[in-house]
Amino acid sequence: MHCDATASHYLKILLDAVFGPECYRNEITWKRTTTHNDSRTWSRVADTILFYTKGKEFRWNTPRDSYSAGYVESRYKGDDGDGRKYMLDNMTSPNPRPNMMYEWKGFPFPPLGWRYSKETMAKLDAGNRIWYPKLPDGSFDTGKRPRVKKYLTEMSGGVIGEVWTDISPVNSQATERLGYPTQKPLPLLERIIKASSNEGDTILDPFCGCGTAVHAAEKLNRNWIGIDITHLAISLIERRLRDAFSDVEFDVHGTPKDYEGARDLALRDKYQFQWWAVSLVDAVPFGGKKRGADSGIDGWRYMAAGRTTVAKCIVSVKGGETVNVQMMRDLRGVIEREKAEAGLLVTLTAPTRPMQEEASKAGFFDSPFGGKRHPRLQIMTIEALLSGAKPDLPPLSIEAGFRRAEREDRAVQNQGSLLAHAGLDAPIATAPARGGGRQRKP
Repeated sequence: MHCDATASHYLKILLDAVFGPECYRNEITWKRTTTHNDSRTWSRVADTILFYTKGKEFRWNTPRDSYSAGYVESRYKGDDGDGRKYMLDNMTSPNPRPNMMYEWKGFPFPPLGWRYSKETMAKLDAGNRIWYPKLPDGSFDTGKRPRVKKYLTEMSGGVIGEVWTDISPVNSQATERLGYPTQKPLPLLERIIKASSNEGDTILDPFCGCGTAVHAAEKLNRNWIGIDITHLAISLIERRLRDAFSDVEFDVHGTPKDYEGARDLALRDKYQFQWWAVSLVDAVPFGGKKRGADSGIDGWRYMAAGRTTVAKCIVSVKGGETVNVQMMRDLRGVIEREKAEAGLLVTLTAPTRPMQEEASKAGFFDSPFGGKRHPRLQIMTIEALLSGAKPDLPPLSIEAGFRRAEREDRAVQNQGSLLAHAGLDAPIATAPARGGGRQRKP
């Protein structure tokens, strides 16, 4: 569980009640930013990750990091002439081992015995893996002890502890940034998933937000389940996965698939319906999904107006069973007030003829791409959008709104699925099992 310092100590008590205090493993400190000028406090630079397990037995793959250049230079000084650097390590046993108390090539055994058996010592010696101290005449100096060579190329790196300073947050310049306010960096979730699971295991993220955990799970060949309470989040994850993985497959449960499903959502929760409808046209919810008066704006679609410039299309959503021409006039007024290039009305009900005529009166605007002209005021029904129709607008801008995830370059593409429980309004994502060259639905 990831949290900040204002709640971590309270949440630990709750997690102790859920899992049992005996299943607490670590409190990880993640340094997520550099120091800055906080008023009259120590600069807040870290968050907390609480690590619990279900029981005493749990999956664990020790996370390691590559050695620093300074560490390698100071520790790996040996070289046999073949370019492989090595360090010398102790060959004595840390505990008494009577069966390891034998003389080796004139060297007496240490007080607790050798670390290795005679058979292993012979193999190490044959492979030139033992360093022997010598006198000036070249004979063995039996007053000292031999040491084992550990080659840098055979070491897996240093063990990562519970203070993480090497993973940066998703800042405004990060290539993986999608524009989601609480987006976590992909390397953070990759580290957690690698440490606590193997390929083919299942990862559950019950608060999946913009889908970083399921993205990491898909990339690392895990099955996955993601759940979120908003339909906007699931729509964002769908797009993220398809952008990142060329042939990813997944199922979505709990989001509308047809007119009846959309109508049901509109009747139960008009805000969820608005956010979901806004996502169908690749727009961003107005005011960051805040409920309340929207000044005639439900979403913004950011369009490319040039190499570095952005144009805006206002999205208005109507989930009622009746629509009228006044809605078009209101949207046209909002376009003029906000100085937007275009307006898009998304309706659950088919528009009337007067509405279509009002839209045509608004005229066109020119796109910088090939000089194409686009209707300034457009109407699209939910049914048409669910059938694959798209608004007649310029390409999305990567300078604003939700950005597209970068394509992942990997040898094997895997299969996943998204779920949403309609009764709970909680979209969920799951990935099917992988194994034996076949993929099956869970």
